[in-house]
Amino acid sequence: MLEGCESRWADTGPARAPRISYRMNDAATLLAEPGTLAVFGFGSGVADSDDPRWLRVPLETFDAPAPLEAWQVDGQVQHGRHGALRWSAGGGWLFAALELDEREYGGPAGAARFAYAQLRDFIRSRDEQNVLRIWNYQGAINRGDGDSERYKLFCDGRAEGCGDWFAHGYPAATAIGHHGDANLLQVYLLAGVHAGTAVENPRQVSAWRYPRQYGRTSPGFARAMRLPAQDVLAISGTAAVVGHASAHEGDTAAQLDEILVNLESLLASAGMPAGFDTHAPLKAYVRHGADVPRVREKLRQHLPGVPVLLLHGDVCRSELLVELDGWRYL
Repeated sequence: MLEGCESRWADTGPARAPRISYRMNDAATLLAEPGTLAVFGFGSGVADSDDPRWLRVPLETFDAPAPLEAWQVDGQVQHGRHGALRWSAGGGWLFAALELDEREYGGPAGAARFAYAQLRDFIRSRDEQNVLRIWNYQGAINRGDGDSERYKLFCDGRAEGCGDWFAHGYPAATAIGHHGDANLLQVYLLAGVHAGTAVENPRQVSAWRYPRQYGRTSPGFARAMRLPAQDVLAISGTAAVVGHASAHEGDTAAQLDEILVNLESLLASAGMPAGFDTHAPLKAYVRHGADVPRVREKLRQHLPGVPVLLLHGDVCRSELLVELDGWRYL
């Protein structure tokens, strides 16, 4: 990952990682708590806020009432806006987010190019220069054929906007299609003063080495990232991909089983204990609402007690029906 610049953090060790949790509080209560770096609400029904630390994610939940997601750090948090970009920082950690209307940038590629160039330039002006985790939520992600599929155009634009930003290694990431405004692209990230350790899954080809059949531009992300203090694993969007191929086409239950195997392989590769617990918040992105009961039941059986937020989202390959991401704390 990119090295942090010389700063007041240069001689200190990595700070304790942000605590990520799902909370049944209102946004105002969470934003008022000391050390709140960011708060996320999901779907069209959540109230809005002018606080730059608040972000409404355009993914509807399958549970009601749905919790909010809170990121909390040690230390005082500052926040503000930089043009269209919102940010907050504290304790050696940084949250930054952009929401764009693709029509204003010529489509998916242009919007992704602008978003990543803006985030790149902003991060390079900060002490927190090591990008650890990125989320990308794109409307109608699978619309279009061949190289004109919207996700593939997004990948083209992302690479152009990044330039050499991730020349020394990719962050963990998720890319999911939302069912809100088809022209809305939302990108947000977590960065820190210190670099993390990228982790790959030996069961899967690294995403940046995918063959040409998946588009002109391979997706640029690591399968996971151990945060600088090495006590937390940020897990990228994980689907039923073995090698580079999609597995179990049309079978949601089998895909979910494959995902769980991939997650255990990833934990082992990262040197983390097997399994997940009540402090390991996950998200499950489900393409078809009819599949939610079986997904929920299988997760209850295999991940008892693990907090899982079920969201209506499309995986970046149209044949994939479910995807998981999240956090694993030691």
